[in-house]
Amino acid sequence: MRLEDLANDPVFVAHEGGKVAMVATKALHTREDLALLYTPGVARVSAAIATDPDLADRYTARRNTVAVISDGTAVLGLGDIGPLAAMPVMEGKAVLFKHFAGIDAVALCIETGSVDEIVETIARLAPSFGGINLEDISAPRCFEIEERLVRRLPIPVFHDDQHGTAIVVLAGLLNAARVLQKDLTDMRIVVSGAGAAGVAVTKLLLDVGVRDLVVLDSRGILGPGRPDLSGQKKVLAERTNPRHLAGGVTEALRDAEVFVGVSGGTLSEESLAGMAPSSVIFALANPTPEVDPALAQQYAAIVATGRSDFPNQINNVLAFPGIFRGALDAGARVITREMKIAAAHAIADLVVDPTAAEIVPSVFDDRVAPAVAAAVRSALPGAERVG
Repeated sequence: MRLEDLANDPVFVAHEGGKVAMVATKALHTREDLALLYTPGVARVSAAIATDPDLADRYTARRNTVAVISDGTAVLGLGDIGPLAAMPVMEGKAVLFKHFAGIDAVALCIETGSVDEIVETIARLAPSFGGINLEDISAPRCFEIEERLVRRLPIPVFHDDQHGTAIVVLAGLLNAARVLQKDLTDMRIVVSGAGAAGVAVTKLLLDVGVRDLVVLDSRGILGPGRPDLSGQKKVLAERTNPRHLAGGVTEALRDAEVFVGVSGGTLSEESLAGMAPSSVIFALANPTPEVDPALAQQYAAIVATGRSDFPNQINNVLAFPGIFRGALDAGARVITREMKIAAAHAIADLVVDPTAAEIVPSVFDDRVAPAVAAAVRSALPGAERVG
């Protein structure tokens, strides 16, 4: 594309110069201001923090600052495009943090490398931040990176591609079950995708008591008959598929009540036709859902996508700003399973009378982030607090 064409494209115009900037929170007009904010006054603050590190949360911006970190290996629907090309996405995430939760976020795109290298890089950067939001890091490395950072760092570490997606999916399914007057834990659910989002969605649904879960990857249903499984897929195979199904998506969807697509691909009409009556379809691949919503509505009572131009947008922005707002305000060391479940219920409860066309609130509903933050704070055990 020519530069002159970009200059007239409204998308590129909106991104020109970047989307975030540094803003000073203290006035600097006089010599006295300079002496307070920098030398010599700043030395007293630094010396106090050296003696008592907990003071950093009060006397620096750290407590309200999150790092949005990616190596650009799994960006949106673009794949492995590298750290430089990932910057517009990470800047966009920073805008969402600020707009919805008042959190300052710094976009950090790093060169990819081994798990050891990435963990060490992030751990060395961590003292500047109150929390770490991992973003667009390819599976299966993302699982180990997050797990090791959670163990190592005394601040919340949250991989939004996993847990943000899972929280909003759970919120949507809670209300879908209400609309259909069913118990979510009794429903037959199929999750298509065993990457970051699929693993997290499945684990969270198991955590709330769903019993009949079937997970698919690109080769078919996960189960004990699959000798090619390892890592997280092997764990899921041991915890799901109670009816010991085999085959592909058509076999998995036979009599299923819920389909959650987080892998892309295409869902055939034949597969849809095999689902149970009054079913639920979450076709969340972006920008192209696994099945056209108009077709899905011919077979399902409730349809959701990841897009803003259809009803029931399952969007992570409903979760992560409030999650971090609550965790930062509470001085949380980790983001627990209980906090994620509480966040999902808080999102769902904002839709007082859910309908087939409204199972989650709008992303622009000003109540969402405060409600999620309050739920997170309430769910935080005392042992997981800093100090």
